[in-house]
Amino acid sequence: MSWEKSTLGEISDFIRNGASIKQMDGASGLPITRIETIAARAINFDKCGYANIGDDEYEDRRMRPGDILISHINSEKHLGKCAIFDSDRKDLIHGMNLLCLRPNERVFPKFVFYYLNSQLFLNLLPKITKKSVNQASFTVTHFKGLPIPLPPLPVQKQIAAVLEKADTLRGQCQQMEKELNSLTHSIFFDMFGDPITNPKGWNISYLPNHGSLKNGLNFAKGESGNTLKYLGVGNFKSWDFISNLEPLGTVELDEVPTDDYLIQSGDIVFVRSNGNKALVGRCLTVYPKKVPLTFSGFCIRYRVEDSNVEPEYLSYLFKTSSMKQALLQGGQGANIQNINQKILSSIAIPLPPIEKQKLFCKLINMHRKNLKKATDKSLEHESLFQSLMQRAFRGELELKNVA
Repeated sequence: MSWEKSTLGEISDFIRNGASIKQMDGASGLPITRIETIAARAINFDKCGYANIGDDEYEDRRMRPGDILISHINSEKHLGKCAIFDSDRKDLIHGMNLLCLRPNERVFPKFVFYYLNSQLFLNLLPKITKKSVNQASFTVTHFKGLPIPLPPLPVQKQIAAVLEKADTLRGQCQQMEKELNSLTHSIFFDMFGDPITNPKGWNISYLPNHGSLKNGLNFAKGESGNTLKYLGVGNFKSWDFISNLEPLGTVELDEVPTDDYLIQSGDIVFVRSNGNKALVGRCLTVYPKKVPLTFSGFCIRYRVEDSNVEPEYLSYLFKTSSMKQALLQGGQGANIQNINQKILSSIAIPLPPIEKQKLFCKLINMHRKNLKKATDKSLEHESLFQSLMQRAFRGELELKNVA
């Protein structure tokens, strides 16, 4: 299908930078947009800044329904992130470090919004992007010159309606996935209470009484001859446990490590040291089965050697915010926060009866099966949404009346 081509500048009343207003902690007044406001690709009023702006100020910089905010100064992977303003509120001020695009009468705002989120459009951004050490950016002038397909207005509305329905379904799946993710921690607290205050009065013990700790493997560049799967700090960002080793990287070693440097199923691995404080103390259980798997020198492995302790119980215990805080209060260093075996060994851990731990593990396994189904469904709807966007803006959608 052949459609008229236009540019972003031609379909906008304006595309401009925000008002330069110094935002302050503790200030009040009218909300002002900032980069964090659109971090989730939607306007989040809880992520606005303030500068004691009064009701009669910056009226020419207020957001209107249909306005689109675009990140034009950011880390490269977040460059071009955008959100549409679809609220009736009249108090939101367009602040600096975001562009505002106000669509004109030639376009339907949500059509433009979905186009700006499409891979077809995002593939154009590298051509106008200027990179520096810590961030990337593009200018208003270059952004205005980027092309946009321009079907008739009724077709734009139909495309937007189709994509909005798919987007809503995608969002519902993502929300269900988030809720299931948080459910495990709720189950833990319901069954065992906070591990630091120990309100249920469980017996107290320490890790060395039930297993052994081992720092990870340090290796030199240039080693070769033996290729092993490798668990590094970067693998702790997304998972509570690992049973599929396919996403993990490999390491080349001159010699195969001894058994105590190889992870066994049920081992718990902690991040010992990292420049990102949020990762220090994070842990996960690992199930490599029979695949040889070693782990980073920036990690500590704990191996349960007592039939009265379930690894998954300990893993979730150390994931609680109160336990994480207790770990970091024993950390060392300034720029790099550390924990060590001594700190892990000194933390008091409540130890419920093994039957209670086993019941928790059974519930967790059931939950993981449900979570996998939800994740698979979420990925399916994400793929469908992306495919619909590509087809929509290439003119390949078979459009009918949309209710």
